[in-house]
Amino acid sequence: MVVHIRKWIIDIFVVIAASLIYSVGIHSFTVPNDIVPGGIVGLAIVINNFLPVSVGIIFAVINVPLIIVGFKFLGKKRMVKTLISVAVITAATDWLFAGFAGIPPVPVYTGDALLASIFGGVLFGAGTGLVFAREGTTGGIDIINGVINKLRPHLRMGGIIIATNAVIISLAMLTFRSIESGLYAVIAIFVSGKVTDLILYGGLEGKLLLIFSDEYSEIARKIIAKEGRGVTFLKGTGAFTGKEKNVICCAVHNNQYAKVKRIAREIDPTCFMIISNAREVFGEGFKDSIEI
Repeated sequence: MVVHIRKWIIDIFVVIAASLIYSVGIHSFTVPNDIVPGGIVGLAIVINNFLPVSVGIIFAVINVPLIIVGFKFLGKKRMVKTLISVAVITAATDWLFAGFAGIPPVPVYTGDALLASIFGGVLFGAGTGLVFAREGTTGGIDIINGVINKLRPHLRMGGIIIATNAVIISLAMLTFRSIESGLYAVIAIFVSGKVTDLILYGGLEGKLLLIFSDEYSEIARKIIAKEGRGVTFLKGTGAFTGKEKNVICCAVHNNQYAKVKRIAREIDPTCFMIISNAREVFGEGFKDSIEI
């Protein structure tokens, strides 16, 4: 029970901090440069050009029906965190960062639009990734993305985010009558998606090596001794020769696979290797869970 309460407190703290990071991207980089970063935030920026209502309020209003949908598909715990995130983003964007109760406003950047789109994308991606890592969403399209991710967990969250923003970009180009505005939005969304994936999966990714060699015993010994990685022998039979072979199966961190490959080549230059990306690796020597 104590562990559960502590985890919940940490989750809420991270969600609030991540939402503030997300809000800096809106306040300091995208809105001042007419860059629409996709999602409901992007739609709110577009609507703001036609209605005398703040971006934060529009963002909150649009989120109401989506949050109701989210409660049905994503569960109460996740949506409570989403409510907190939406409230923080709304308050920070409209009041806190604009200067409130004696708090000085957060500076805005109105220089190079390319830099604004890149840094805005980084902040959006960081905020989104951190909130998703704590089993919440930043509201809006992220609720829809969360539903898709729940129904299709094999799809990367960053890729889903990129795919669901094409319509918003089109609206932005029509609103601002500028192809450049849409192109900068693409950059912001692309960067955001990559940063989201880095936060959600970066610490869990690795390489999976299958090594076929008659010197399997020596190769395995060196991998364990020099790189500290576990090795498993898989039994295999050559279809052509009919001979039984031990196949080395080894999961390593991305920065280790070149060294392991070198070890195998030095011992047996004729060894056959298959190296593939492992999206997530859990267990001893790797992360125990997706939580950060």
